[in-house]
Amino acid sequence: MDHHGDHRTEIRDFLASRRAKITPEQAGLPTSARRRVPGLRREEVAVLAGVSTEWYTRLEKGHISGVSEDVLAAVAQALQLDEDERTYLFDLARAAKPARRTTSRRRDVEVPPRIQWLLDSITMSAAFVRNGRLDVIAHNALARALHAPMFDSPTADKRGRANFARYHFLDPGSHDFFVDWDAGATATVALLRAEAGREPHDRALRELIGELSTLSADFRTLWAAHDVRIRHEGVKRLQHPKAGLLELTYQSLDLPVPQRVVHDLSLYTAEPGSASEDHLRLLASLAATRAQTTLPTDQLG
Repeated sequence: MDHHGDHRTEIRDFLASRRAKITPEQAGLPTSARRRVPGLRREEVAVLAGVSTEWYTRLEKGHISGVSEDVLAAVAQALQLDEDERTYLFDLARAAKPARRTTSRRRDVEVPPRIQWLLDSITMSAAFVRNGRLDVIAHNALARALHAPMFDSPTADKRGRANFARYHFLDPGSHDFFVDWDAGATATVALLRAEAGREPHDRALRELIGELSTLSADFRTLWAAHDVRIRHEGVKRLQHPKAGLLELTYQSLDLPVPQRVVHDLSLYTAEPGSASEDHLRLLASLAATRAQTTLPTDQLG
């Protein structure tokens, strides 16, 4: 595969898709009735960023290596990129520098025991750690019970490790489990897009994106939108086979890990006194019972 060609296409499609989203009014430009294309023209972005049209056109064709941070920042401002999109643009620029690395299988960084202890000590929130490819690499008992449909899905790997993207797009059951399936699908793809900008040489990530693109038309459509998200939080509504409807708040925090590997600690919590809290408590007790029955007999007294 021609990674340089791939990378240039990525930059071109990302910049063109952001440019198409901005109306001349939003950019404070005079508008004329005759506009053939949605959004801004290249020459208008160039004026806003203070560069020549030729220069901006070259950038949008993917020639990004060697571009100074100041100029990239001016382009980001002209395109009104949000913080996540701006980070993504800078990631693309860094990845375009002459590669010392070829595509590689990144060694997965293990979750240290102290993080597992932390997860296990949390009893009334479903807590788990996911990597940038959206594999669940550690979890507490409640997270396992809450996401049972995903862990029990054929989309989990041989080791029983679940992946949010594969479950979302390749298991039809995800439509029943995720009440707001469309919003979740959009966020899932945007998180993978951010990881692709950070780690363009990650072979396992490319394979995952290839598999999803091949097997899911929904994924292909969303991937082509070039939306980027780094953090994910808000409300999650799940229709659980045992606990019924759960409305939970969802928060994610970065765990410090070496290099640029992303480990994201996610917590799902119910509002105190709500029906969802009762449902979550029921799941927690089921999870605790399940843990007890799997203990070696000599520990059961």
